[in-house]
Amino acid sequence: MNAKTNPITPAGYAALKARYDHLLGTERPEIVEIVSWAAGNGDRSENGDYIYGRKRMREIDRELGHISRRMKAARVVEPSQQPDKSKAFFGATVTLADEDDAEKTVTIVGDDEQDAGTGRIGWSSPLARALRGASVGDLRTVRLPSGEKEWEIVAIRYD
Repeated sequence: MNAKTNPITPAGYAALKARYDHLLGTERPEIVEIVSWAAGNGDRSENGDYIYGRKRMREIDRELGHISRRMKAARVVEPSQQPDKSKAFFGATVTLADEDDAEKTVTIVGDDEQDAGTGRIGWSSPLARALRGASVGDLRTVRLPSGEKEWEIVAIRYD
């Protein structure tokens, strides 16, 4: 799997689809109704509901386009189906230790489902790129904005 593909877990794809369906089926029709009502009230130049509604509709349409492109480019990958579970690839949960033996656990997921706060790092992030193909015991150096940091792979698992 090369870096230009858009791998995503089944749960991540379902979340993207749910967001798309919510925007298209719920939010956009509500805004269209508000804009239609506001347009019928006359002067549109000072009509806050109309101006805000049109702005929000453009935001929704832009997000729908973005999500649609991401879904078309997505390649759903089931992490548990990885053929070589001894190496870190897409979907791996990797436990790392730095020079001070401080441990950190991260899961490599698609870029559309990353959440650093919960330890889910995007496939194309610097740390994920450094971890690709690593085995337990390997040392990997990651270039961060604060400088280089070396991590040792302590454990790899696929949930």
